[in-house]
Amino acid sequence: MATSDVEDVTDRIQADGRLRPVRPDFAFMKPRFARWIALGFGAGLSPTAPGTVGTLFGWAGYALLAPVIGAAGMLALTLLALLIGIPAVERTGRDLGVTDHGAIVWDEVVAIWLVLAVVGGGFTTQLVAVLLFRFFDILKPPPVRLIDRRWKSGVGVMADDLLAAAYTLLTMALWQRVFGG
Repeated sequence: MATSDVEDVTDRIQADGRLRPVRPDFAFMKPRFARWIALGFGAGLSPTAPGTVGTLFGWAGYALLAPVIGAAGMLALTLLALLIGIPAVERTGRDLGVTDHGAIVWDEVVAIWLVLAVVGGGFTTQLVAVLLFRFFDILKPPPVRLIDRRWKSGVGVMADDLLAAAYTLLTMALWQRVFGG
């Protein structure tokens, strides 16, 4: 690692040895591509509801990509985004001093891509899926909250949103089974 690749964080070290959290901005994102990914290419920098903005960014990305690459392509892209996202989220969380900093929204992007690739449908179906996903992501029903609290890593950050996505898919499948189309 070249000296220029190392950031000086000595001014952020607290008495207990942990890093004082950073408030990310575009200057923070600039030097590392992992930060661009983890912060959803800037979506996570929203001062209000960054998780929701990240989810909407993911939905917009899906709307642009799915017609070109199809559902199978979106599932493959989602898997790739997950595999790239885990180390990017972990590194960015470490750089920010908080494992699951609110500005880290790649987990929302990946999870909503999974949900939308599975449910497909038109605007109304997708809107319901997005709203349900945000509900489960915010509520964090068991075991989502447990994973959120205990797994302090890139895998944990991604896993809790993937479980919220699973709750969303289960709810939509049950709705369809009970009420039809």
